Amino acid sequence: MNGPASVASPEKVTIPVSGMTCAACSSRVQRTLARQPGVAGASVNLMLENAVVAYDAAAVTPEQLVEAIRATGYGAELASRDQTAFQEQEALDRGRQEEYSALRLKVGVSLVLASVGMVISMPVMSAPMTGEHAGHGTGEGAAAGDPFMNWVHGAIDPWLAGAMPWLYQVDVQLLVYALLGMTVVTMGWAGRHFYTRAWKAFRHHAADMNTLVATGTGAAFVFSLAATFFPDFFLDRGVAPAVYYEAVLFIIALVLLGNMLEARATTQTSAALRKLVDLQPVVARLQRGDAEVEVPVAEVVQDDVVLVRPGERIPVDGEIVEGRSAVDEAMLTGESLPVEKGPGDAVIGGTVNRTGAFRYRVTNLGADSVLSRIVRLMRDAQGSRAPIQDLVDQVTGVFVPVAISIAIATFAVWFVVGPEGALIPAFAAAVAVLIIACPCAMGLAVPTAVMVSTGKGAEAGILIKGGEALQRARDVTTVVLDKTGTVTEGRPAVTDVVLAPGGEGTEDGRAEDRMLALVAALEASSEHPLGEAIVRHAEGRGIPRLRVERFDSVTGRGAVGEVGGVPVAVGNARLMADHAVDISAMEEVAASLGGRGRTPMFVAVDGSLAGIIAVADPIRETSRAAIERLGRMGLDVVLLTGDNRRTADAVAAEAGIQRVVAEVLPEGKLEEIRRLQEAGAVVAMVGDGINDAPALARADVGIAMGSGTDIAAEASDVVLMRGDLQGVPSAIHLSRRTFRTMRQNLFWAFVYNTAAIPVAAGVLYPFFGILLSPILASAAMALSSVSVVTNSLRLRTLRLA
Repeated sequence: MNGPASVASPEKVTIPVSGMTCAACSSRVQRTLARQPGVAGASVNLMLENAVVAYDAAAVTPEQLVEAIRATGYGAELASRDQTAFQEQEALDRGRQEEYSALRLKVGVSLVLASVGMVISMPVMSAPMTGEHAGHGTGEGAAAGDPFMNWVHGAIDPWLAGAMPWLYQVDVQLLVYALLGMTVVTMGWAGRHFYTRAWKAFRHHAADMNTLVATGTGAAFVFSLAATFFPDFFLDRGVAPAVYYEAVLFIIALVLLGNMLEARATTQTSAALRKLVDLQPVVARLQRGDAEVEVPVAEVVQDDVVLVRPGERIPVDGEIVEGRSAVDEAMLTGESLPVEKGPGDAVIGGTVNRTGAFRYRVTNLGADSVLSRIVRLMRDAQGSRAPIQDLVDQVTGVFVPVAISIAIATFAVWFVVGPEGALIPAFAAAVAVLIIACPCAMGLAVPTAVMVSTGKGAEAGILIKGGEALQRARDVTTVVLDKTGTVTEGRPAVTDVVLAPGGEGTEDGRAEDRMLALVAALEASSEHPLGEAIVRHAEGRGIPRLRVERFDSVTGRGAVGEVGGVPVAVGNARLMADHAVDISAMEEVAASLGGRGRTPMFVAVDGSLAGIIAVADPIRETSRAAIERLGRMGLDVVLLTGDNRRTADAVAAEAGIQRVVAEVLPEGKLEEIRRLQEAGAVVAMVGDGINDAPALARADVGIAMGSGTDIAAEASDVVLMRGDLQGVPSAIHLSRRTFRTMRQNLFWAFVYNTAAIPVAAGVLYPFFGILLSPILASAAMALSSVSVVTNSLRLRTLRLA
């Protein structure tokens, strides 16, 4: 079966593609891949010079896909399976740098030759159109064929004749041959790839940017060559034997200049990605026996023990086994404050150790490391397509053939209905149409914006998985938030410590520290999350651990035991009733705490009520501000949780959320997302757990908290590395601004081509006498591409906070 296939679980392969220069190139490669048997989808990226193909391995192989690309006239090869994301990006950066260096050399030489050619052309243009100089001088009448050169001649010729009189004494034939020689060098060396690629496209029955440049400059060169060696053919027909060598020189030089500026700007679009790649240290310090040795990172293996000192960058992922420190994870998560780390905590390769020294055991290496996965995710995102790109493909698929047809029609109209001697302006107008019609700006309009915005998001700890998600996020009208681990911290913590009235029950008057010390000692033997929260709270306050003589866990009620010879009980009201402890003095306090979403635990010491310790999953510090920001952006916010109604309402009230859907199972979350969508909402779902994965996948945009599970991250379109809800409004804001930039780019590209082609064809000539020079056309074409890339680069200055 040909055409896009329906594949249940397609495999993906990324194929580097060389030789693409414009949107028409990438569009042709994509159409070819989409027609291959077993291909479920293909995305060809002009900026990254690759094709990402989803395919059915039973129907087609990667090798066959490579051959299909080569059959279109472009180079393709499979990347090494052992190549990591770092190596792929480094290879791409090297290739871009080599391309930029080669273009810079060609531009320098071409501009020098074009400038010299401009000077030499002055006496050639001034030469009388006589038999003696036939074929070598354009004459004053011929100069009118190129209005720009006519203006330059009028402005420079008098000054040049006074400053360099000897030049006007040189035989015009020699000057024309010098122009011819410089043009041959420029076309055969600096501009050679235009002609070889155009020929390759022609052989495969296609046309692209190179076709337009090669046809325009090639026609000008052939016309000039005929005028040089067969001037009488023109003179006999009353036509000036004009030469356009200097125009060819300038067109190639200016197109190359545009390509060079475009290449330089393009490298800046992936600056964030290169920063991530540069985070990978070169060496690691390992503990081998009693010795410390430095080895290349590539030689580090699983379970090696790595030593890290203050100020050093952590070389690979691992888990701390000894020591404590504060680690700066800003480059990966966007979090400005260092994160405290101790034994058992994970550390990420590429982050910076700030204060203490520690040892850690290596866990993930190579392609499995966090940094490598992020780089891979960013590369995939930057290589993906936004849906708006489909419009560009439809236009560019027919644009070049239409442009060539318009150029032919322009020449014919000028030649037939133009003024006497219209051959020269007809030829100039046709060449100008070919040059100015290059669809470079169209091909850069969308992918440059996607590359810059995904990089900008990554700098803020927002990983957007592709252009489609980036575009969809701008349309979001409703944001659905999971509670635990999303709005809240996802880990219980002590929120209140309230002493019982009366001052009895402990040796020192039931002071908070004494009560906490007794309860923490008892709960240290428990594995219950609420008990662990009390232990952490006591440790955080520096309360010393007391000795426990006896411990018993009472299922569904709490725990009892003996600490330092004192009987202690901590739990719910039923546990207190079992031990005949009167809690009436604090029942209202417990009810108030419960109404605010806390879990109150009564504490009895030596048979008397000592107080209440309340534990809850507190909301994140930034949750309320993030939710207020979503409201200011015109978005509806819904809290969707499986927790009980009372707790959900309490969290919603504290976070500033008006609408709550509580006590739902994962299937219920999925159904609520579907119901919102059927009501016309475009839904973004934010979650962190395994139970959120179905809803994340169902939502129009799934956003996973980076502190959550891998399953949630896999099901999502956006990952917030910082685990901060502020990333949600930031991601939507970034999407909106990116789409606005895409539209600006496309507007400029389409308007440029729509308006410039008629002007180049001479539509203004009958009314204002304006005819666009091919040289100015080449400058305008270069400027359009650079302006689109520059506009996309403005996204780098966007404030997301």
